[in-house]
Amino acid sequence: MIAKRYQKVALGGTFDKFHEGHLKLIKKAFEIGQEVLIGVTSDEFAGSKGNIESCKVRMSKLKSILNKCDGKYIISRLEDPYGPTLYADDIEAIIVSEETKPTALQINKERIKKGLKPLDIITMTMVLSEDGKPISSTRIRKGEIDVKGMLIKDS
Repeated sequence: MIAKRYQKVALGGTFDKFHEGHLKLIKKAFEIGQEVLIGVTSDEFAGSKGNIESCKVRMSKLKSILNKCDGKYIISRLEDPYGPTLYADDIEAIIVSEETKPTALQINKERIKKGLKPLDIITMTMVLSEDGKPISSTRIRKGEIDVKGMLIKDS
């Protein structure tokens, strides 16, 4: 068995309308990390995204998916874009999408200011839908695509 590259890795998101892109991030996290810290945006923090499920519901659904993964994990509520990555010195890497990489870069700037080692940033490419555009919870909420990225045809 190949040893994991990191003791602890982090990732975060809203995890509304859980889709293939979310699954790709999580699979990568368990592939490279002994322990995975997953931040889920709080209702207040995610409120600007529109009509989403409550944080409690999103965390519960995420937990049922994570229970099928082989590895240790911690789920925490995010009240801001950074969560514990700004102060936890045991996190070694962060997994992000191309869309959220600027947040990871800002996290590293803040960590350096605080005397912490910057995180390794693992950037995943977006999973594309049937029409070649990225799968996103926003597109799913709008009824454009399903969670697998298939176009929803008007009847």
